[in-house]
Amino acid sequence: MQPRHSSIEIFSTFVQFDGDRFGHWATDSRLRRSIQSCLQQTPKETNEHFWVLYWYKFWQVTETKFLAKQHLTAYLQEACYWTSQKTAANFVSTQYKLSDCFQIAIAQVDKLLQGFNPEHSSTLKNYASIVFASAIRETLRQLREVDICTDWGLLRKTSQKRVFESLQNAGLSSETINAYILAWQCFKTLYVPMKAAKSRQLSRPDAEIWQAIAQAYNSQSSQKVNPQTLEKWLLSVAKAVRKYLYPQPDSLNISKGGDGSGELLDNLPGTDRESLIHEIVAQEEAQTRTSQQVEINQVLADAIAQLEPQVQQILQLYYSQQLNQDAIAKQLEIKQYTVSRRLTKTKEILLRSLANWSQDILHISVTTDLLTSMSAVIEEWLHNYYNVFPE
Repeated sequence: MQPRHSSIEIFSTFVQFDGDRFGHWATDSRLRRSIQSCLQQTPKETNEHFWVLYWYKFWQVTETKFLAKQHLTAYLQEACYWTSQKTAANFVSTQYKLSDCFQIAIAQVDKLLQGFNPEHSSTLKNYASIVFASAIRETLRQLREVDICTDWGLLRKTSQKRVFESLQNAGLSSETINAYILAWQCFKTLYVPMKAAKSRQLSRPDAEIWQAIAQAYNSQSSQKVNPQTLEKWLLSVAKAVRKYLYPQPDSLNISKGGDGSGELLDNLPGTDRESLIHEIVAQEEAQTRTSQQVEINQVLADAIAQLEPQVQQILQLYYSQQLNQDAIAKQLEIKQYTVSRRLTKTKEILLRSLANWSQDILHISVTTDLLTSMSAVIEEWLHNYYNVFPE
């Protein structure tokens, strides 16, 4: 991948694939004009981290959320690409390629920004690598299940919560969603596979089952429908679930309104830039105090060094090679629940070490909220420690 150097490139260009490999950087002209305008007004600020915080602050303002999100999405292209490449390599599958994983990950930017906290996370890229990798792994696991299911098998295995979310995501009205869910409930109640192992490859219900589903539906609804209508509805539900689990990325080229009179990225709202910049500078200065971070790294590294060799091996396989617990158990010839228990115990040990250090060195009273925050920090630290994100 050709590296980007200038702030203008970093915050206004996007990966374009050539087949399933990096092709080139595509420039979004509106984002380019936006970042150029900012650099002209603050020419002394060329630090990448400064502009990450700058756009993150703007993302927190409703009126500028879309603009800031697009700049940060551009910024995270490398993190998404390398994380997608490394995570995809761990799945023995030829159906979902690097470009597929990239699109799965980059769709998580909203979720990523909601969970990011500059005070707790080292950098947005490091935090993003964790979120991206998790999203890809979870989605591919779901997709494997979805892809090997017939529509009827998928409907049998899908939860009501996911059905509701899928239909809502499809933009259907509440009345339609309620009707579809009732139809799905009747189907799931009445069409039970003869063998559980065959549930993924369920065939279409026969006429007798369809008639029973229709009778059950009509007995609970004032809207009377026939089996053919119910079948059409349920196929629509299955399609919505598949689309929900594997969404297509939205286009970045969105105008401000339907009249085509302007583009959203052309204008930066009249926020008080000076106060915002001063706030970011102050935050940036605070984050340059790395001495405590060095001490924290040493405390956690020392704690890991004292763990049993097998536990250290489990951590290496889990965080560096990103193997799942079943694969680790098979490789080490132990039970999966043993792997799970030792991972949980290790995090408790690291959390206790960090909490003790906070009390002894910083004289901080460890509260429940602080422990929760520390748990998130430790999870990120473990990913960074075992080199999840390649340089």
